[in-house]
Amino acid sequence: ATTTPPYAEKQCASIIATALDLRRDIFTADITDVLRAGTTALKSALDSVAAGSAKNVLMVASDNRQGPPKSEAERNSGDGAVAFIISEDAVIAEQAGSYTITENMMDTWRSAGDQFVRSWEDRFAIEEGLERIIGEAISGFMEKEGVSVKDVTKLALYSPDARRHGQLARHLGFQPEQVQDPLFGRMGNTGAAFPLMLLAGALEDGSPDQLLLTVAYGDGSDVLGFRTTSKIGERGQGLGVSGFLDSGQVLDSYETYAKWRNVWLTDSSSRRPDPQSPSVTALWRESDQNIKFHGGVCNQCGYVQYPPQRVCVECQSRDDSTPIRLSDKLGTVFTYSLDYLAGTVDTPLAVVVVDYEPGGRVLCMMTDREVGEVQIGMPVQMSFRKLRVVNGIHNYYWKAVPLRRAA
Repeated sequence: ATTTPPYAEKQCASIIATALDLRRDIFTADITDVLRAGTTALKSALDSVAAGSAKNVLMVASDNRQGPPKSEAERNSGDGAVAFIISEDAVIAEQAGSYTITENMMDTWRSAGDQFVRSWEDRFAIEEGLERIIGEAISGFMEKEGVSVKDVTKLALYSPDARRHGQLARHLGFQPEQVQDPLFGRMGNTGAAFPLMLLAGALEDGSPDQLLLTVAYGDGSDVLGFRTTSKIGERGQGLGVSGFLDSGQVLDSYETYAKWRNVWLTDSSSRRPDPQSPSVTALWRESDQNIKFHGGVCNQCGYVQYPPQRVCVECQSRDDSTPIRLSDKLGTVFTYSLDYLAGTVDTPLAVVVVDYEPGGRVLCMMTDREVGEVQIGMPVQMSFRKLRVVNGIHNYYWKAVPLRRAA
């Protein structure tokens, strides 16, 4: 679910499924073009599992909307993604009702070809859009489900900025302790992913038998209720929203941000020639090694090679190996180089050789790093990244990143 898909005509969910090395006999779908896409996808997943048409559903919401340079919209926006698994097994939160309002509202929009989000006059957008529609949706949910404001433990509420978030929560009658921290000072408005990232944050801190409300907005409003179960204490110990924010790095300047966003171009005199368009045939042929990030483990001696080879360099056995996924394996930096002349915004370009715990060695780029912290023996993990876009083809590959730890 997103409002900023890389392709207008090509499925994004298939790319995610391939990168995650999922089976081919699965149903995938993209839900796009509205800020409610995240909650729409989540409700569709919940309905599919409840109806028995699916046993397990992985739902991903992601966005990187842009406001005009130096604008309030740019200042309040952020990039973010969140994923949920919807299943009848090991349930930490059960659906506790839903309510939806659909209304054609022209308050924010982005037409085909627009890089930046457009918006109408603030007072109209807030009073006749956000406050009125969300207020009606929450009132409708509470009347339908027979609950009141005081029954809600945490409210994961969509809002374009921090001031209006607090204003809207008060307008709806919620106390400050009932409202999930929107993290505007650290994360910003992450579009279709925003209310679901707040829901994830509420689940991180949740305890059994709490009522959580997730409220999305965009051409109407979705309100989804969840009741935490006794299994919430058994959830995985991943980084979560707070951990990922703690492990992030601050850019050194607005100029760096603007270059990454292609708002400002780098000096053309120092740029290399534009890269050639990738071969679609080669992308398809090498999908297992480049997107699934498969190596090969020798069935005779257990030696791991990347990319997979017909002949084992250790025992010379031929055509006798099994694929092994390296994308979820931890590794250490064997050696590295820092290239200050490479044609990249991320100067210097860090290139590392990574040794993996089960075996295997890979040459790749490193990102999300502080130059002074790159060293031999550094623990790393892999991250699926976009390398470049040429002739409309988005080229993805895996990069090494420092092992993420919460501060």
